[in-house]
Amino acid sequence: MIRRPHMIIFNPDEMRADSMGHLGNPAAATPFLDSFAQREAVSFSRAYCQNPVCVPSRCSFFTGLYPHVNGHRTMTHLLRPGESTLFSELKNAGYYVWMNDRNDLLAGQIPGWAESHASEIYYSGREKKGPGPLNPDLRGKPGSKYFYSHMQGRLGLDENGINRNGDDEAVDAAICRIRNRPADQPLCIFLGLSYPHPPYQIEEPYYSAIDRSRLPPRIKPETCSGKSRILQEIRRYSGMEEFTEEDWQELRAVYLGMVSKIDDQFRRLVEALKQEGIYDDCAIFFLSDHGDFTGDYGLPEKAQNTFEDCLTRVPLLIKPPAGTPLDPGINNGLVELVDFYATAMDMAHVQSTHTHFGRSLTGALADRGLPVRPFVCCEGGRLPGEIHCDEYHGPDGREASPLDLYWPKKKAQADDEAHSKGIMLRTDRYKYVSRLLGSDELYDMETDPQEKTNLIDSPACRDTVIELRYQLMKWLQATDDIVPFEPDRRFTPQMLLARARAVAGEGHDEEIMARIEAGADIGPLMAYCDSLAKGHAFDRSQDNGTKKE
Repeated sequence: MIRRPHMIIFNPDEMRADSMGHLGNPAAATPFLDSFAQREAVSFSRAYCQNPVCVPSRCSFFTGLYPHVNGHRTMTHLLRPGESTLFSELKNAGYYVWMNDRNDLLAGQIPGWAESHASEIYYSGREKKGPGPLNPDLRGKPGSKYFYSHMQGRLGLDENGINRNGDDEAVDAAICRIRNRPADQPLCIFLGLSYPHPPYQIEEPYYSAIDRSRLPPRIKPETCSGKSRILQEIRRYSGMEEFTEEDWQELRAVYLGMVSKIDDQFRRLVEALKQEGIYDDCAIFFLSDHGDFTGDYGLPEKAQNTFEDCLTRVPLLIKPPAGTPLDPGINNGLVELVDFYATAMDMAHVQSTHTHFGRSLTGALADRGLPVRPFVCCEGGRLPGEIHCDEYHGPDGREASPLDLYWPKKKAQADDEAHSKGIMLRTDRYKYVSRLLGSDELYDMETDPQEKTNLIDSPACRDTVIELRYQLMKWLQATDDIVPFEPDRRFTPQMLLARARAVAGEGHDEEIMARIEAGADIGPLMAYCDSLAKGHAFDRSQDNGTKKE
């Protein structure tokens, strides 16, 4: 009998890969994740999401499918009935699936749909919120440099010297379930957290844990050329020209402080697994859905159809259950988040119910030099006129208000060219972005890792662009759809009966319908009806598994 490991999925929101110390950020305060990567797990330094915003990314990595397969490329098209997920497949295989109520995956308007993917959903909001920012008026009025910055800064502490948020509540609830787990089922724990998603805000001790003097250089827009229209438009509407370098440094430090709190929460969860004596029996996955500009290119937050590494390169750390070969440390190979799905299913010994495009990373856990993919892809954007796919127009067609914190990004999406569909293909050396409207992009990631200079029109890169376009075309051809495993029947029972009656003649409807209801298809059914018409005994070798009379 297969012994299935417990599956622990820790999923912070909007965490860029370079927010951790072991991936090169000297200002990061992630001691537990750094130690975990060094001793207990493999950290994939070049893991890429398949869409740079929440919903499409999650719809992708929880199914192993790319966003274009079923059109999951907007914030308002979530998974619907007929689409299985890692959670539903593990649950059907006997797992006790516990998740908190961070959705961004399953369509909320369908009664019972989210609940069908879990054995238990923890609904939060049972605790009083912690104190707000020390400067609650920082945003100011329209026109303020902070108005669209998402910056709130340092949070206050309560009478106990702490500031608990919804993530703390969810982590505690998960630990409670681990300590009171079913005796006869393996666990799947999913923690979908809010941090380090903006607003940028954090309390002590995390606020002061970040040494501002150690922050790496910011990628400044004035040093870049040939960047996408969407970046220009968001900057134009954000009105943050008066943001000083000191302002950006503070925003970036607060973001890293939020990541430091995530590190601490992950530590608490892992320690609970060890205290319960089940740590060795766990497969643990730490991954984020996408990253955050955090000041790079002169922007806060994120965008939906631009593919810089700060948005698309994300943490992916995996600890397999004991007994699975492991070479802990950093793996520098190219991998995608769809590979998380394939790896989790592989470790759980569960067969997928649909075609998917993930590749199991178990081999790369055992040998960190083992290549996984020659390239990775990410996609986003919309067709011209698809206003139902932008965020500027609400469900009723009403335009977003300029008072909305996200108005600059939403307003930029109203521009067909700025919000045009784009696909990124990133190889070891190059990153190519194909856009339906506007200019394509090409970056030499060896000489220009910050993606400052677009080489798409460089004569020296002509052959490279042709080759990357060819690879992209072949990738789309290989992944443009999937066919369900279970075939459909071409005929309804009444259609089959009509065709059978024409062969067998009148008077046999009841026995013919019995065979149809037993599953007889058109070929065996016609052979049976032909024998009825001729008055011959039916050769049961042609019965194809239908009921015997």
